[in-house]
Amino acid sequence: MTNLTITLYPDPILQRKTERIAIADIKKASTKKLISNMLETMDANNGVGLAAPQVGKSLRLCVIRSNKETYVLVNPTIQYKSWAKETGEEGCLSFPGKFIQVKRHKKVRVKAHDQNGESITIKAEGFLARVLQHEIDHLDGKLYIEKEAKSRKKLSKNLDEK
Repeated sequence: MTNLTITLYPDPILQRKTERIAIADIKKASTKKLISNMLETMDANNGVGLAAPQVGKSLRLCVIRSNKETYVLVNPTIQYKSWAKETGEEGCLSFPGKFIQVKRHKKVRVKAHDQNGESITIKAEGFLARVLQHEIDHLDGKLYIEKEAKSRKKLSKNLDEK
């Protein structure tokens, strides 16, 4: 296995929408190796999630470890987001040492394929829901700092109106 290099902001790959992975390609040795290397890299960097763009690959793939569970998500999509949201602190391996408050949906339902090409559905709330949203945002070329900026803009606009 290989510990991959983490892609750091402002590398443009982090803000690019990723390419879907063909179901037939999930079982390829190269994909399996990438998944193993991503898990090793995430663990070596004390992360809980890692998306393929964060290791220089524009693929719709992410890995997560939460509550001693490991999730490999190929082509994930969020099928449901709760109306209720909560604000919490987030960090990102592509932004070393930067922790900010981000508002996310409390609950989500995600459909994806696992590392064997099997269709899976994950219903999550709390921390796992937050991590899923963060990693899927990476696959859509969205960064958590954009969510912070929106909150600040909204706050400053509200203060200007008073």
